[in-house]
Amino acid sequence: MAGDGGGWLASSPTVGISNYYSPWIFKQRAIEWVLSLIDNVIISPNLDFVWLTHGFGLRDSAIPPDLTTVRQVHSAIVLDACGRRGEQIGEGDAIISTESGVTIGVRTADCVPILLADTVNRTVACAHAGWRGTAANIIGATVGRLEALGSRAADLHVAIGPSIGSCCYEVGADVARQFQAWMDAPPSGWGEHTAVDLPKINEIQLREAGVGKIWISGECTFCRPERFFSFRREKEQAGRMLSYIGTVV
Repeated sequence: MAGDGGGWLASSPTVGISNYYSPWIFKQRAIEWVLSLIDNVIISPNLDFVWLTHGFGLRDSAIPPDLTTVRQVHSAIVLDACGRRGEQIGEGDAIISTESGVTIGVRTADCVPILLADTVNRTVACAHAGWRGTAANIIGATVGRLEALGSRAADLHVAIGPSIGSCCYEVGADVARQFQAWMDAPPSGWGEHTAVDLPKINEIQLREAGVGKIWISGECTFCRPERFFSFRREKEQAGRMLSYIGTVV
């Protein structure tokens, strides 16, 4: 099922065949396809590699076992998993893993979940980009940390998952002005009901960092209550979706 921006849902009957180069790979991808159906997650064709597991969670998605997370604080702090499994490793809003067999994840309910994979070094990362993290360019900080560990921006494949869309996200002038570097002022100026497109701003920040392979879900969490939690819609009653990425041993 395609999202508003050309996203691709795991329950779709259409399966890409770009990685089906041998009977073993065909079998492996078929297994992962079935697991995606069971776990009920959105998967991105931009992260379709046999050595990679990933998913953008829905309201009723299963949580992967031994998931490594952080205590999210709406920052631009990037932490290294350092091989730890099944732990909350500290305060921050992005995680990087260079170790095989480690799955990392972030929780969202309107904020932007972003998954990254270095296809050369097989390093993975995930980021939680709310408006504060986006204004602080957390995704640029994540790419910078990956580069410090030996990755090249040109080798990164990135998927931006479901979040609140500009159709449903209006902010006041003080918040809107924090995005002046990545969006033009509205014709009427920075008013108290300025629409902000957080996924688009994160895409711009990625391209500024040198990343070119970017997939965007395009689905709005506020618009789809049957599929997604939304803090803006449900307030304190909102649950959280879990988005994850990891390398297969």
